[in-house]
Amino acid sequence: MPHGLNSRLSSATALCSLLAAATWTAPARTGEIPDFYKGRTLIVVVGHETGTGFDLYGRLMARHFGRHVPGNPSVVVQNMPGGGGLNSAQWLYNAAPKDGTTLAIFAHTAPFEPLLGDGKARLDGAMFTWIGNLEETAAICAVTQSSGVMNSHDFLTKGILVGSSGGPLGVFPTTLRKLLGANLKLIHGYKGSADVKLAMQRGEVQSICGISISTLKSQWANELTSGAVKVVMQFGRNKHPDMPGVDHIYDHAKTPIDHQVFDLVYGATSLGRPLAAPPGLPPDRTDALRKAFNEMIVNMEFLTDAEKSRLDLSPASGEQIEALVKRLYRSPSEIVDKAKAASRIE
Repeated sequence: MPHGLNSRLSSATALCSLLAAATWTAPARTGEIPDFYKGRTLIVVVGHETGTGFDLYGRLMARHFGRHVPGNPSVVVQNMPGGGGLNSAQWLYNAAPKDGTTLAIFAHTAPFEPLLGDGKARLDGAMFTWIGNLEETAAICAVTQSSGVMNSHDFLTKGILVGSSGGPLGVFPTTLRKLLGANLKLIHGYKGSADVKLAMQRGEVQSICGISISTLKSQWANELTSGAVKVVMQFGRNKHPDMPGVDHIYDHAKTPIDHQVFDLVYGATSLGRPLAAPPGLPPDRTDALRKAFNEMIVNMEFLTDAEKSRLDLSPASGEQIEALVKRLYRSPSEIVDKAKAASRIE
């Protein structure tokens, strides 16, 4: 068995007993859920452009999810890019059908926009119906070889051009400027990581900051292997085992307050590839969709497909994601205020 698949199986097996326990807590009458989904189409909205990591994970899930939902609905993907995933999150929260036929996957920054953004977001991240999470993301900053940047010190001081969009690709470099005093020049207006990648190849910008390690490994493998791009910083709750020797954001925390702010700004990357449904979903359909997700992530066909697609998996249940989001929403006001000021893209 390939080593990568073995690691994915180990990760999934470690969670298997926990996820298997998340069965229907309020089962519907026999046949009710299968009858509802039979012959229907379940839509998965990806809040990012085609070819991004979120798109790849969304399409991976769509290829397998329907087999585990009672009634075996067909599953189709629709892209709704904009605002770093915020557009799709707001649509899901306010306009999508609340009947269990529409789900969405979007960046971890979107559900926390009401907490850390400008107050204009029309959603409450703690109120989504969380179905599960495909990957606990760790994010990175990478630079082109031609930038001359060799390490994090160079990255933070040389004044290089960073391609920026909404979501993590805007928030992460912005927070580095405000929290660490980084000399970074943000070039706004890109649609997402695929767009910034092209800009780096054209020499318009020299860096991208805030993409996940899984996206880097799956979509930037050739650039990494050739040395055309180099990783100079990593983010997340823990140092990533695939990034030995790469500077970690928590190395720059000077006080306990800094650490708590970093937890809120960067630690939320653990909500990496979340699958959400609108608030107010009927409980029996919530249970059915969560059970389907939990079954899918330990299914051999799904794991093999993820391996072939070079997509890392570190899944979590809908209940775990719900608890994480609610905990972060309860962060002390002093920490929220500091994180909010640092996250505001200008």
